[in-house]
Amino acid sequence: MTLASPHHPVPYDPALVPGLTAFLELVERIPLRADTILANRAHFATIIPPIEQQVAGRAVIAENAVIAGPAGAPDIEITIVRPVRQVPDAPGVLSIHGGGQVLGTRFFGTGELIELAEQCGAVGVAVEYRLSPEHPGTAAGEDCYAGLLWLAANAADLGVDPERLLVSGASAGGGLSAAVALMARDRNGPRLAGQLLNCPMLDDRNETVSAWQYDGIGAWDRNNNDTAWDAILGSDRFTDAVSPYAAPARATDLSRLPPAYIEVGAAEVFRDESIVYAGRIWAAGGQAELHVWSGAYHGFSGFSPDAIVSKAAIAARDSWLRRTLRLPRS
Repeated sequence: MTLASPHHPVPYDPALVPGLTAFLELVERIPLRADTILANRAHFATIIPPIEQQVAGRAVIAENAVIAGPAGAPDIEITIVRPVRQVPDAPGVLSIHGGGQVLGTRFFGTGELIELAEQCGAVGVAVEYRLSPEHPGTAAGEDCYAGLLWLAANAADLGVDPERLLVSGASAGGGLSAAVALMARDRNGPRLAGQLLNCPMLDDRNETVSAWQYDGIGAWDRNNNDTAWDAILGSDRFTDAVSPYAAPARATDLSRLPPAYIEVGAAEVFRDESIVYAGRIWAAGGQAELHVWSGAYHGFSGFSPDAIVSKAAIAARDSWLRRTLRLPRS
């Protein structure tokens, strides 16, 4: 009898395959390697719509600002997204974009803020954090934390309820959201109502079964992930010098964190590290809601929104947001 390889990939949901194909053709046209990071950035610049285009015809207002960066670091550009008809004491959301901490701009994540502004009156802030390898280690996380400090300090002027602050991101943005939650706890910083970690990039070691299952396969495969972590950590990678503010899976204590929402596809690199992270939060006595979506690739709900599994994922995320931010039912 021939046994299946331990690294045989989980099959994709057939309804998601067209979206996966579109994702690969549009987003990952150029394989991400150390010598193609700049080419990938240039490509990303052509596929991320400007904020003016994103908000056109939507019931939101977007404005850009510059805020103080971390001590000794440059100032940070942010974009504030708010509903045209703002409600008092609105929830505040810090949005952190994906791109492996090596690609993308804050406008890669503003679509989420536009949706949240329209659907639940949230005021959002998107952070233009520094990218690796030019700014490695914890630089990105520190920039994002500076964005949270600014959001909390300016809550009154923004019309935001400081008791309903949320940090949210997908992929690298999910990992950085986890890092910001750790920083806020460790530094007695702003109290977060929750952390939304969508297919989060948490562990630099990239050695799980799911990482090997998607080695050269699918969206954001193991090779892309290796490239990104090498750029972020350099020679520190795989050593005890790695900070949990760069790779949150390295944190030894996951207690006293804000409630976490963790979602991931069953057919992607980040499946197993997401499951482990949720389990460690539970083991530390914390709250985590974990969803592993059958046959789903990395970022599936954005590129395959009409699939049944995507609709279920979006509904589950909306449910958690409404419970966590104490919002009325839609």
